[in-house]
Amino acid sequence: MKNKLEINAERLLLRRVCQEDAENIFKYRSDAVTNQYQGWIPKTLDDAHNFISKVAETIDEYNTWFQLGIINKENGELIGDLGIHFFDIDKFQVEIGCTIEKKYQGKGFASEALNAIIKYLFTDLNKRRIICSIDPRNVNSIKMVEGLGFRKEAHFKQSILIDGEWFDDVVYSLLKDEWNY
Repeated sequence: MKNKLEINAERLLLRRVCQEDAENIFKYRSDAVTNQYQGWIPKTLDDAHNFISKVAETIDEYNTWFQLGIINKENGELIGDLGIHFFDIDKFQVEIGCTIEKKYQGKGFASEALNAIIKYLFTDLNKRRIICSIDPRNVNSIKMVEGLGFRKEAHFKQSILIDGEWFDDVVYSLLKDEWNY
């Protein structure tokens, strides 16, 4: 693996996903009820392998997604993943998104992982703006990002097409100079 990036948080280790993670990623991401607000739900294990194969090899490559596995330090288990979209238009702005396995939700793991990546993006990669795109029905994710200091910037009506159905999208953002670290 080219990129040995590891980001430590109190209970978590974030590192690039690899093909060995496919089975776990498939297990927690294929739960269509838990992940009803996600844009991607794998139908087969091959879908998870293909997903991982499209992840950028190194972080901060423009017009790519870099996917980090979220590892629980207590048991070494992959409990989720965190994606970072590096735009091709603006090198100082990124989009982030997070998925946590059902049994680990509501325990602060997503907030901890996002806090760690926000710090890394603002301090190590010198980004100035981070956005999150969220289905407005996902009230738990909205509460979480608001708790991290993000503010709502837009609500787009029927702007995302998933499996033949149109969904609304809300965009939240956090600026580096507004960030309370």
